[in-house]
Amino acid sequence: MKLPMRADSGAVSLLAALGFIFACGLQMAAAAEEPSDPSLVKAQASWRADIGQIEVPADGCFHASYPNLFWQRVTCGTGQPRAHFVARHSKGGAADDVGNGNDYVAAVKGLITVAHGTFSTFKGVTSEKSVGVSSFGGGGILGPNEYTLQLNTNYTGTTDACRGHSGCVVWQQYIYSTDYVTQGEAAVFMQYWLIGWGHSACPGGFGSDGEGDCYGNSNYATAPDLKAEDIGGETLVGSATAGGSDTVKFTYGGDSYAVSGKDTVLDIATVWKQAEFNVLGDAGGSLAEFNQGVSVAVKLFVLSGTTSAPSCLSDDGTTGETNNLNLGGCSASSGASPAIKFTETN
Repeated sequence: MKLPMRADSGAVSLLAALGFIFACGLQMAAAAEEPSDPSLVKAQASWRADIGQIEVPADGCFHASYPNLFWQRVTCGTGQPRAHFVARHSKGGAADDVGNGNDYVAAVKGLITVAHGTFSTFKGVTSEKSVGVSSFGGGGILGPNEYTLQLNTNYTGTTDACRGHSGCVVWQQYIYSTDYVTQGEAAVFMQYWLIGWGHSACPGGFGSDGEGDCYGNSNYATAPDLKAEDIGGETLVGSATAGGSDTVKFTYGGDSYAVSGKDTVLDIATVWKQAEFNVLGDAGGSLAEFNQGVSVAVKLFVLSGTTSAPSCLSDDGTTGETNNLNLGGCSASSGASPAIKFTETN
């Protein structure tokens, strides 16, 4: 189930700023890896910073590979969307698992145009599996090395996409998901939600979650199905431009994958004020279960036209998927690349 795509180019200033954030975050990602060839890892980190400044040329699906500094159009994939559910427990819930509302988010006073999630620390992983959660029906893509990286917006704003449905709000997810459509292949895509649409028929391109919400996907770019041990070197970026395009970028090693589509699907750029980033179960409200002894430091950069530090809000996560880690402290930083940073351990 796909939604229509339009060939609009993004604003140059937005993508230049995106490139600056890429440079900051990808240097940390390179440091988190354990390279066999330090000179190659350093060169790839520089390449990742450079490719982050180069906008995709149109809406669609793209791939860039080291050392080339251009985006190559690739065939987009389509397929029946698997829902990455909205959180179902209220703020301040007692659950220890990260996710399903129990997560930190970066909040700004204006509107977010770019958010970039990465890991400055990801240690101790020897195994991970996605397991079903009974309160979500036990569904999802389950088994070893099944997980998602999710970068999620808030769901507190309504736009024209709600078509006047009372109580309807929009929510957008930027996602890397293992084995999403085809076994052995991951997918990079955006998932769009109309939460509180009601029980009337969902609009074209959207399906129903059976709870009065509608969801649909952008096209997706096929990416490598990376093991859980690789998570520390993975990064995910989402951007939104009012009247233009939204783009998701997934980067690992010497490869970057991007999908871009029109913002008018949800008009999310007009209401995006909070961002959440984490590694979680693979769709269906599932849980990413890591071995004991894992230590994670999450870094989430947000660009909103100010150098002020974002607020670090607890219990404001929006996704229903979870992991079995426990949240530690959260801090926020200001400057050219405002961000929040928090820890997770088990």
